[in-house]
Amino acid sequence: MKSRLIISAVALTLFSANVICAADSTEEKQAKIRKGVSETLQDLYKLQPGAQAAIQNAAGYAVFKNFGTNLLVVSTASGSGIATNNQTKQDTFMKMVSAGAGLGVGVKDFRVIFVFKTDKAFEQFLNSGWSGSAQGDAAAKAGSSGGAVSGAVEVAPDVYVYQITKNGLALQLTLQGTKYYKDDDLNK
Repeated sequence: MKSRLIISAVALTLFSANVICAADSTEEKQAKIRKGVSETLQDLYKLQPGAQAAIQNAAGYAVFKNFGTNLLVVSTASGSGIATNNQTKQDTFMKMVSAGAGLGVGVKDFRVIFVFKTDKAFEQFLNSGWSGSAQGDAAAKAGSSGGAVSGAVEVAPDVYVYQITKNGLALQLTLQGTKYYKDDDLNK
């Protein structure tokens, strides 16, 4: 019964996201995503001024705008974003989907910004996607010692994440059960 509920909630979230964007042309979808990325970066730089230098000096970065729901024991989220290679300046449109279980009711509008310190980390994310459930514990970094990105959470070697909610920079990172992957429809 619990698995049916989770599957139904994931399907409803994905269906809702597709219906909302179905009427938009490819160019309109890309423009909306680019606008969301720009707004997210502006918000991040206001909340965490050091993030701008960290992103500019990184091998690449990815910015996602996500929308999640939690209904009783099922939580789902979907979103879209862009991964940018800082060296080539090439953008790759991407999607994310998330599912999980936990008590609660609510809606969450959040942004996730990945910072890739090395080309290898960026290319692995771009070509293999990323699954939050496959990662170990995240370690919060309070300062810039050891090459860490101030205010971000390290989720894998050379991969740091900022998460923004309506309340500002999130103190806790919640990416478990999340898959990031290329958007084949928008990268044609």
